[in-house]
Amino acid sequence: MSRRASTLLMVVPMILVIGLFLVIPLMGLLEVSFKATGTAFPSLEHYDRALLDPFYLRIFAETIGYGLLCTVISIFLGFPVGYAMGRMSPNKRRWYVILVILPLTLSLIVIVFGWLVLLGRNGVVNSLLLTFALIDTPKALLFNGPAVVVVLVMQFLPFMILSIMSVVIQIDPALELASANLKATRWVTLRRVVLPLSVPGIVAGSSLVFTASVSAFVTPRLIGGQRMQMIGSIIYDQIRLT
Repeated sequence: MSRRASTLLMVVPMILVIGLFLVIPLMGLLEVSFKATGTAFPSLEHYDRALLDPFYLRIFAETIGYGLLCTVISIFLGFPVGYAMGRMSPNKRRWYVILVILPLTLSLIVIVFGWLVLLGRNGVVNSLLLTFALIDTPKALLFNGPAVVVVLVMQFLPFMILSIMSVVIQIDPALELASANLKATRWVTLRRVVLPLSVPGIVAGSSLVFTASVSAFVTPRLIGGQRMQMIGSIIYDQIRLT
């Protein structure tokens, strides 16, 4: 058996699984989306309702806005960490990678309820603020946009860190040394050498964070409450009421 044939044979089971559990259900949803009420002919009724109704347009805009905000914050927080991990020795890097991946091994429900405990009126954050006399009464830290953004960033930040780290590892440190030998400051080296070469990692991490943020359901539902509506919550409500 040739190498190409053996590789294809190993990929076939995954293709079948994706087709069975992803492609076929999506095709079913696509078919339903063109079915109008009271007629058997294809119609754009549902698309007109979703794309022309001001309510849904506002939800789409807010969801995309929150996704972009989470992505930008993740870049600023994740790049220094990813760059530092990429410049560590392999043995030391291994332990940091474990620490970064560890939150991803926890159940999303456990993580969200942990944040509910931290940010609640009687939670850890309010208790610390009261202890240091920074506030007089407990603050409402939950059920608002900033709380959702914070939790989403903390959930998906590992994807950004790992994406940037994997690219930084491949950047030859000699390029940075050459830049320093040419009297370039660290900021110039970062801006003109490191950042351009790190773009693939930033793009990959941004794609993951943005996609996960705009499609999030549990976090906006529990952390944001009924007043915080994103597209995932709207889809859930529409399906439940149908």
